[in-house]
Amino acid sequence: MFKILKKEEIAQNTYLLDIFAPDIARHAKPGQFLIIIPNNTGERIPLTIADINDDRITIILIVAGKSTAEIVSLNEGDGIKDVVGPLGNASEIQSEDFICLIGGGVGIAAIYPIAKEYAAQGKKVHCILGVRSKQFLFWKDKFEEFCDKVITSSDDGSIGFKGNVVQALENELKENDYKLVIAIGPTIMMKFVAKYTKENNIKTIVSLNTLMVDGIGMCGGCRINYGEKIKFVCVDGPEFDASKVDFDEILNRNASYKKEENHVCKMNNIILKR
Repeated sequence: MFKILKKEEIAQNTYLLDIFAPDIARHAKPGQFLIIIPNNTGERIPLTIADINDDRITIILIVAGKSTAEIVSLNEGDGIKDVVGPLGNASEIQSEDFICLIGGGVGIAAIYPIAKEYAAQGKKVHCILGVRSKQFLFWKDKFEEFCDKVITSSDDGSIGFKGNVVQALENELKENDYKLVIAIGPTIMMKFVAKYTKENNIKTIVSLNTLMVDGIGMCGGCRINYGEKIKFVCVDGPEFDASKVDFDEILNRNASYKKEENHVCKMNNIILKR
């Protein structure tokens, strides 16, 4: 069992958990992920490592189904059955010296350690934190500790720039010549960021860690079309050149079991605050 040292609701339906895992913390690097199984009957959940401190790792998740609801029902001092990691390849720090990182929703947590590493290496770092509404925003103050600029955007205009992250990026490019964009968030968000940056010849990297099932390359569930090749997100990624990813294939596959997922939530009286 892996002990929960801290639990906090940091935004609406968004929870932070610090987990005692010294072996994982010792080896983890920005961009890597974990597979978490909450209990004997829980499913495998891939989650990016949001932060590392001494003997603990931080994860951030939203309640999106039965197993995530089971995790956030736990309290400080409780244990999680299995935490496996670090998995996947660490972020490859690129040579470009002016970086814009885009985090959408819980993807804000995923870009945090990567942005911090770029800043530590002396790069100029801007971050766009995109949410639907201000109650979903978190960690803005933590990004401001090391970023040269932090931009917030919200779909409803309740905080920061009114619009989506692509519109916020387009607005920032009027004054900033970004050499590299790194985007992590909902697949649909990454698709449109990739489309925009490809049209404007900006090198872009995305992380596809939410596709995993077993996380070690055995099941084939994270197979993607990548240019003219087949790649497996868990062992070849999770980060990829956005211009080569077939996002429509991913979106279609992600929607395959939506009906069953909603049925499980209803059976377990799980209300998703969306």
